[in-house]
Amino acid sequence: MPGTLYVVATPIGHLDDISLRALETLKAVKLIACEDTRHSKKLLNHFGITTPLFALHAHNEEACADVLIERLVAGDDIGLISDAGTPLISDPGCRFVAQAKSLGITVSPLPGACAAIAALSVAGLPSHTFHFVGFLSSKGGARKKQLATLAHESPTLIFYEAPHRIIETLSDMVVVFGPERMACLAREMTKTFETVLRLPLAELLALVQKDPNQTRGEMVLLIQGDSQKSHQAHHLAPEHIYQLLQAELPPSKAAKLAAKITGLSKKDLYLGGDQSD
Repeated sequence: MPGTLYVVATPIGHLDDISLRALETLKAVKLIACEDTRHSKKLLNHFGITTPLFALHAHNEEACADVLIERLVAGDDIGLISDAGTPLISDPGCRFVAQAKSLGITVSPLPGACAAIAALSVAGLPSHTFHFVGFLSSKGGARKKQLATLAHESPTLIFYEAPHRIIETLSDMVVVFGPERMACLAREMTKTFETVLRLPLAELLALVQKDPNQTRGEMVLLIQGDSQKSHQAHHLAPEHIYQLLQAELPPSKAAKLAAKITGLSKKDLYLGGDQSD
């Protein structure tokens, strides 16, 4: 009989947030696949777990997944963990899990901590529907393009962001979403310096710019979805959207994307842009 692949959630900060079932499983499996063996070794040492580790990350997943599949087919149970939180949420492992599923291997989740859900639970933003975006592009033009496609979505938007890009990202969001759109920055959750800031985007940006401590650590950024109220408070005219995109893209591509966002024709956008100059 083939083994079972256990997808195991680990703490995002506070080590006591790991479940009893996760500890039992990580002790019992024959092998644990993880992103960084050095990082995961600290977690396992804390709980006295001596199960061997196998590095499976974004750069080697395609090549190494076959090795793990062979172990599963041979009957070995394997645990899959990420550096923190629930595996596959903006982490590697999708190819491995899909390959195991395609071969009829049992893949069993062990639920636990997830930074996106933890942040949503304390953000004070609508949680009945949400859109997890994950990491935006590190390039300014591509990031603005992504944000423009999300500007009028109604669900709460959830992003992960790197500390060194948080000010740039917030600045772009002020331009695209408007200064009054409510936002929440959840930083270092479950850790010593946990901070949850809920403010309109422009005020949040100003606070982060003034306080260097807010540009450190693990971050989840949540933005309230678009609504009729936000349309009234800050409405981006179609030609404004076109102009924002045109600053980063060739005119034809900017017009094509703006047309998708606004529902207008490219011809109308070209005329609108000319009239506003």
